[in-house]
Formats: sequence, structure tokens, C-alpha cells
Amino acid sequence: MPTQMQMVTSADYPPYEFRDTASGNKIIGFDVDIANYIAKELGFELKISDTDFNGIIPALQSGRADFAMAGMTPTAERKKNVDFSGIYYEAKNTIVAKKGSNLIKPQDLAGKTVGVQLGSTQEEAAKTLTKEVKGMPTKSLNKTSEIIQEVKAGRVDAAIIEDTIAKGFVAANPDLEFKTIPNTEEAGSAIAFPKDFPFVNDFNRVLEEMKESGKLEGLVNKWFGDGKETATPAGEANNSALSFARIAPSIPFILRGLGTTLLFTALSALFGFIWGTILSLFKISNIKPLTWLANAYTSVFRGTPLLLQIALVYYATPQLTGYDIPALVAGVITFTLNSGAYISETIRGGILAVDKGQREAALSLGIPYKPMMLDIILPQAVKNILPALVNESIALLKDSALVSTIGVADLLRRAQIVGAEKYIYFEPLLFAGAVYYVMVMFLTWGGYALEQRLQRSS
Repeated sequence: MPTQMQMVTSADYPPYEFRDTASGNKIIGFDVDIANYIAKELGFELKISDTDFNGIIPALQSGRADFAMAGMTPTAERKKNVDFSGIYYEAKNTIVAKKGSNLIKPQDLAGKTVGVQLGSTQEEAAKTLTKEVKGMPTKSLNKTSEIIQEVKAGRVDAAIIEDTIAKGFVAANPDLEFKTIPNTEEAGSAIAFPKDFPFVNDFNRVLEEMKESGKLEGLVNKWFGDGKETATPAGEANNSALSFARIAPSIPFILRGLGTTLLFTALSALFGFIWGTILSLFKISNIKPLTWLANAYTSVFRGTPLLLQIALVYYATPQLTGYDIPALVAGVITFTLNSGAYISETIRGGILAVDKGQREAALSLGIPYKPMMLDIILPQAVKNILPALVNESIALLKDSALVSTIGVADLLRRAQIVGAEKYIYFEPLLFAGAVYYVMVMFLTWGGYALEQRLQRSS
């Protein structure tokens, strides 16, 4: 038995796992209590990492984690990729819809659009139901809170959500209701492991001991029994009006993501500029292989989605190299490579815009190529393209939110965590949006001031 094990989860699924944002950044919940008990019984130190739900199985396959707990059901499709423990908690699916919709049983969903979480057992259940209920299109989204918002906005007619989660959202949104429906297959939560994990039997043994001793039942009562962890007090229930008072205790938690966002943006902008400069010199070089390489590189990174590039760097690196690259480092590398492709074209245009006479004059004076580019051509090119570079920096700042998909606790990720904890959607995102806007304004003003200063010095 190793002395330390890494557990991966998706800490936006209360009461299974979520962050206690009012008092700190600690991940708590039903699954976490079980994991801590197992760690104590088996004698290993528990480490917990957070990611999107659809990134959990890739994390196990790439060796980033030893096991996963996230209210995950051992479906036949998942068993092809990972191993599972025995089921430790059985749950039921529900139909969540607006009050008065009269959607009580699966047959009532005929002709209705149904929202489900991407990669969840509810998504599989909906696919099974479409074989029985004709004319029931589904819409898959990343987070349960997004599905609930789609129901409230009327873009989907109903959502299929686990009962323990539905209770919290209905308590926080009095205009919604839920009805329990029969499960289409065996449903319940189990621990997921990489294939051929050697300690599955040890985990199963502790789970059985928890069932026999009543410890597991005690945790069920703690998190699900009295509704304290899944319901919002009646005085805080919010039907339509925005109420920022509910997120006030968690605002310091959200703002702590500022440092991560700014660090990520600064590093990506710096390295992206350096890499883009190198690529631009390749493109104007007389050495044809370098020109072909730079153009092909730019074509690939401008022609594929940035989100795909992030996922490939983060999940493929451990499998290909054996190195467990941190999420923030993976994000910086991806944005550097991607931003360099765009900046290279901007810098190339700036270099070509410098009067050819200056290059010819420098060469006639015997100035070598390298100092000519560094001291004469590039400074003028950067001055000409400064507005474009500021725009690229602003795009980097806003696009940095994409690293939240691989678990980086940046500003947006923390806002989403608070929303999941409070069973609300708009308030934390609007607050994060306001912070992003202020940062963009400061960056815009800074770029304008620098541009004015350079113009005066010319």
C-alpha cells in the first residue's frame, strides 16, 4: 500500500463534493468523508485534485490520480476504460421542470427537450429513454447549474438530475419542482480506479466494513438525511431577482483567483511574444525549411480549437512522457504555443512595414544581421504593432478562463465553484465578469499610455 494516494473529483456537485468557500478553499462532502475514512483505515495520506467531471476518467487513464470519487455510476461503457469498487450509495433519477409543467413520468417527456450533464449516467439514462419515448431530443451541458438555468430560461423543457442534487436546486429555486422516475439501469455511486489497480479489494473491504458498522449510514444521514446540506433556507430562496448578498461571504474566495489569472496571463504573454518573435524571423528568413516550418506551425495552431490544444497538452503529456505536468504549467505552455502563432503574423507585418531603406543602410554600414534586427528593426516594428499586441494581451486575459476546464482555480473557476455551492448561477458569474472588465480596462489604459509615450519619444 503506498503512503500517499491522489483522488480526483469534480468539486461542483454538492452534497457529494464541493468547496466550503465561505471559510476556506477546502473540498468537503459525502464522497470526501468516505475517502478520508478509507485513507485512515488503509494507512495512506489522501490528496485531492479538482477537475471537470468529463476530465475524471482521462485523469485516471493518464496516471494523474489513483482513484476517483464524484458520484460516479459504474456503467458498462465506463467499465471499458476504468475499474470500479462496489456501489456504496444508491440514488434515483428525477425530472426537474418548472412548476405546473406536469412532467411526472418518462412518457410525459415525449416531444420535450431534456437537459443532461455531459458524461453523466443521466445522459446515458436519457439515451435509453429516447428508445422508449419518441421525440425526446436531449441537450448535454458541462455542469448541472447550467442545465438548471436552461430549464429556468425555457430553452429546455426539463432536466434529468440525481435526486440528492435536485433537492438543493429546487430548494434554491421555488419556481422549479422535481419528480422521481425509475432508473433505466442499476444506479449508484462507486469508486473508479485505473485499469488493473492493485488495491480495489482493499477499498471494497473498507466499504463493506463501513456498511456493516453503520458508519456509511451515518454519513448518508449527515449529508442527505435532513436536507441541511442540500437545501437553501427559505429566506434566501430566490426566484428571479438577483441577490449578491448570498455570495458576499464567498467573494474573498473568488478574488483569490485573481493572482492565478494575472500570473497565467503575464507568463503566457511574455513567452508568447518571445516565441512569436522567433517564428516571425523564421518566416522572413531566406532559409526555406525554417519558413516552411513556421508557416506550417502557424497553420496548425490557428486552425485547431484552443480548448482542444489545452486538453491534449494536459492529458497527453503524462501518457507520452511520464511527467505529471501541473495544470497551470500546461495552460501556460498551450497559450504560449497558441499565442505565438498569432503574434508571429503581427510581428512579421510590423517588420515588413519598417522602411526597407533602414535595413539597406544598416547593411551598407556593415552592421551584422542580429544587432540590426534587435536594435533597429524590431523596436520600430513593436512600436507600430503595439495596439495589436495590447489586443492580443486582452484576448489572453479573457481566454485564460479556459484553463478552468482542467481544474486551475482561476477567477472563473472559483466563481463557478461558488455557484455550485450556493445552487445559483448568475450572481457569481456576473461578479467575475465585472472583475474581468476592470482588469481589461486597466490593461487598455496601460497600453494607451505606453503608446502615447512612445509617440512623444519618436
